[in-house]
Amino acid sequence: MTQIGANYGQALYQLAREESVEETVLQQLQALKQALSQEPEFLTLLDSPTLTKQERCGIVDDSFGDKVHIYVLNYLKLLVEKGYIKHFCESCETYRAQYNQDHGIISVRVVSAVPLREDQVARLTQKLNHLTGKAVELTHVIDPQCLGGIRLDYDGKQLDDTVSHRLESVRKLLKTTLL
Repeated sequence: MTQIGANYGQALYQLAREESVEETVLQQLQALKQALSQEPEFLTLLDSPTLTKQERCGIVDDSFGDKVHIYVLNYLKLLVEKGYIKHFCESCETYRAQYNQDHGIISVRVVSAVPLREDQVARLTQKLNHLTGKAVELTHVIDPQCLGGIRLDYDGKQLDDTVSHRLESVRKLLKTTLL
């Protein structure tokens, strides 16, 4: 994460919090981040030196003018004007992290070999809510390399209870065991 993305994301969060619109702004930032990750050429266009700042801001106005909160619109235009639009996704991550911290939410990434059923997700969420004392927001990622079990990634920590991790532990044990 760059300092630019962190600073701008933090500044937007502080403004949104002062005006009590942090949840609205968060939802719109997340939707934009997802849309822009699917269309990276749009960010490239907004960072293009062949267009003037006014033309690039005009593209932002035309694309999002009446669809997003005024803070989000002005934020995008500010990033375009300063030449920092490439830091948009990073600033969204900073905004999200600050929002989660202020609202007692912990983001947990669940990695499994197969999709989890709804009841499994509900039980896991309930268990993590109880253990952490915070509201848990799960993101599920499917990784066939796990072979089975799940891995939880949160706050820079990793709890790995996958079959591949267990097999690796057995391999290390066998390698270090003298015969």
